[in-house]
Amino acid sequence: MGLLDKLTTQGGSVYSYGNGQTPATNQGATQQSKLHADGSTPGYSLNGSDFSEVNAAYMAYNDGFNNSLPKPSLLDINGAIPTGPLSDPSAGSINNTFSQGQYLNNLPG
Repeated sequence: MGLLDKLTTQGGSVYSYGNGQTPATNQGATQQSKLHADGSTPGYSLNGSDFSEVNAAYMAYNDGFNNSLPKPSLLDINGAIPTGPLSDPSAGSINNTFSQGQYLNNLPG
């Protein structure tokens, strides 16, 4: 009798999640996750949207740890395409590299 047979037919093991069975895929690891931007919405990681759905999927990870959902960055402009120079109210204009809505100073060579 092999290890897989012992896991699946003889009560499993305290050291095996699922006892040899493939566990369900966590929604947070799929394209349906609201953690990151999907093109139509910014996503939790940028502005905190859909907190309850993202938090539920994040807490469902079975990795042996109590997972705390990281706070959204709030450093982005919420996934929007810039229409002018980015700025910080306390520092004035930082640069104008996004003045046409594109970052042109770092194009592939």
